[in-house]
Amino acid sequence: MINLLQQIKNRRLALQLKQNEMPMRIGISRQQYQRLEAKGNPRLDTLELIAKGLNSDVMLIPKEKLSAVLAVLESQGNNTSLQNMQLNHSNEQKKLSDDPWKGLLEDGDDEDDNGN
Repeated sequence: MINLLQQIKNRRLALQLKQNEMPMRIGISRQQYQRLEAKGNPRLDTLELIAKGLNSDVMLIPKEKLSAVLAVLESQGNNTSLQNMQLNHSNEQKKLSDDPWKGLLEDGDDEDDNGN
């Protein structure tokens, strides 16, 4: 399994970002970022900034679930379904931002108070 620093570099490359673009995205100095990617031991708050700059999240994965998570991440077929889940979540967020009260007091069906 690759280490965290290699994962950060791989994600940056997958997003086609240059190393010198990262400091601007996350608000740290160029030297600090270069040192971190090369051999660093980032603090949690710095790691969270990096994850955000790489459109990612920091997550603690229980060891007993690790193989399942890796299988999902590595499988090409599931990448499409993961992207669809993310799009659906994004669309749901947009709907909520348009009308945050929608559905909050409804009991699940589309009937009005008169049963119609």
